[in-house]
Amino acid sequence: MNISLYLEPLLLMLGIKRENRAAFLNMPLAVLLLFIVPEVFSATAATNGATTIDSVRVRESPERTRIVFDLSGPVEHRIFALQNPRRLVVDIKSAEMKTSFEGIDLSLTPIKGMRSAPRDDKDIRIVLDLRSQVKPRSFVLKPILQYGDRLVVDLYTSDQQIAPVIQKSDLISRQMRDVIIAIDAGHGGDDPGAVGKNKLYEKDVVLSIAKRLAASFNARPGYKAVLIRTGDYYLAHRKRTELARKSQADVFLSIHADAFKISKASGASVYAISQRGATSEAARWLAEKENRADLIGGVGSVSLDDKDDLLAGVLLDLSMTASLAMSLEMGGSVLRAIKPINKLHKKRVEQAAFAVLKSPDIPSLLIETGFISNPAEAKKLSTQKHQKNMANAIFTGISLYMDKNPPDGSYLAWKKQGGDRKLSTYKIERGDTLSGIASRHRVSTKNIMKVNGLNTEFIRIGQVLKIPSVL
Repeated sequence: MNISLYLEPLLLMLGIKRENRAAFLNMPLAVLLLFIVPEVFSATAATNGATTIDSVRVRESPERTRIVFDLSGPVEHRIFALQNPRRLVVDIKSAEMKTSFEGIDLSLTPIKGMRSAPRDDKDIRIVLDLRSQVKPRSFVLKPILQYGDRLVVDLYTSDQQIAPVIQKSDLISRQMRDVIIAIDAGHGGDDPGAVGKNKLYEKDVVLSIAKRLAASFNARPGYKAVLIRTGDYYLAHRKRTELARKSQADVFLSIHADAFKISKASGASVYAISQRGATSEAARWLAEKENRADLIGGVGSVSLDDKDDLLAGVLLDLSMTASLAMSLEMGGSVLRAIKPINKLHKKRVEQAAFAVLKSPDIPSLLIETGFISNPAEAKKLSTQKHQKNMANAIFTGISLYMDKNPPDGSYLAWKKQGGDRKLSTYKIERGDTLSGIASRHRVSTKNIMKVNGLNTEFIRIGQVLKIPSVL
């Protein structure tokens, strides 16, 4: 019997190179079996073994409930719904459950319970018992950095599925959204920031400037300011950018007051994120793929959660490049506005990897309003007059840029296109209400208020209102 006829294919399957096979063929059979048998079983298991489901994560958000199955390898799956009782079934081919659903908090989700069982000896069936009707969506994600293969199932409840019906009278409202400016006063709480003469704390000065700046934006039709820090407390850097993103900010401004060991240092500065810092942050986002949905609102709120890694990287890079260019140009506008009221420490926008600016999808600036370590400059910064002047200068710089470069779909864009000339007028008579006037002219109350600079719905007889026409 020529055993080599049987061993040659086996050694080939085990990946033994041709030049090394002779040594194995000359081994005593007992020794050869000791080597080959465990390897054969291992190779067979690798070839025929099931993919394992190693962990399950459930995350609830206002947009959806997301279930992530962490896998040892790629899988095929199908998903379908059953009624009476209401269930969602996920069948995963050639898979084995290596985890349990114990400890998963389902209290805020549409899921009552989760269970699994083997199916056809090689597949796994996962059943979600549901509290309410859901619309499911599923997709698989390939490995990236520290994350392996994943199966993602998103559940949308009825209220999350409903797209608002756009009435004709609401068209102008939808087309005239506010530009949202997120304003972050640096430091806060136990972190006072820089400290000047007579215990002048940076955290107090910049909060005062931030509040004045927010008031300026809120008083101008077409803008809405969001204060990231509203009082004397500390927020982590990533929390600040997270709050800006949750508010769907178009611009992020971080307000600070500088300090240096030499008291002669003076002047205001404006910083944008460095290319290096933005690139490293983009890499972190791509690694956290399950959290990266809707991260590039700057280019049309494109979701990255179901994109191929290469495509996601390209989209994020495009967004990052556009945001950096906007930041630099907008920062230049702010410097030009500050120059008449305060000395400039740097005459151009600087770039640095500040942690608070690491939000490449939102054009962001860090504005140093002056040196609190300089006695003369600290004295100015402590006064309400200079704080107001600084807030007005920042407002002027940002608004001049945004008026020229308004985001698509905003009131500013509508105004730039001549929309503010498409107005009629109406003189208020006895018995009129603002909502009634809006209904008759088929526009929204909000837009009449916006066009006329009204803060309340209070109107008076004889008052003349500008009425925007329906687009």
